[in-house]
Amino acid sequence: MRREWIVVLVFAVTIAIGGYFVLQVGSGAPGTGTAPVERLLPMRNNRYVTDGWRHQGPGGFTLDSTTGVLKSYGGMGLLWYAVKQYGDFTVDLDFKCTDSSTNSGVFLRVPGEPTSDEYIYHSFEIQIADAGSEGIHRTGAVYDAQAPSDTASRLPGEWNHFTITFRGSHITVELNGKKVIDWAAEPRGKVRDFAPRGYFGLQNHEPNPVEFRNIVVRELR
Repeated sequence: MRREWIVVLVFAVTIAIGGYFVLQVGSGAPGTGTAPVERLLPMRNNRYVTDGWRHQGPGGFTLDSTTGVLKSYGGMGLLWYAVKQYGDFTVDLDFKCTDSSTNSGVFLRVPGEPTSDEYIYHSFEIQIADAGSEGIHRTGAVYDAQAPSDTASRLPGEWNHFTITFRGSHITVELNGKKVIDWAAEPRGKVRDFAPRGYFGLQNHEPNPVEFRNIVVRELR
């Protein structure tokens, strides 16, 4: 009987240890090479909220608290996540152009709290614009700096997906599952310099709205 209890105890301890390590990996514990996923449009009391976001400039964004969809108006302005600055990270998000002339962008490592449009010269923008735009000004480009290798955006009214990674000075962009940017970043075009850390931002730009949803960031270690 004593021998059977020892076997049961050893088995229980083994299961507990295994469960601990699974939990640690899933939660992004130090030493596992992962980090927690941060949802930048969280839910509070079953409603989506913009806690931690701030806006600079004309226009802005509205949030549908039921669907979690941000929709821009007016501009040019920047909605930026003021909770923290990011260094090396991957961001996943969905975006939708409401019209063929929609113009917007995803800003990476905005240095310091923006109080004017000066940030556009010190942070990279992943472009969203298709109408009449080519090369370094087309959807998926690092705006004014590096053209996408392919055209992968969908028609207005359809959701697109970006996976953007900024590690050190290297930027990769996947648009709808296709890698369109794989670039060793350097000051180029309008960008005079860029910081090792900064805020994440979404641009509202006239004339037509853009929509965003499912914005998820994971820091890289």
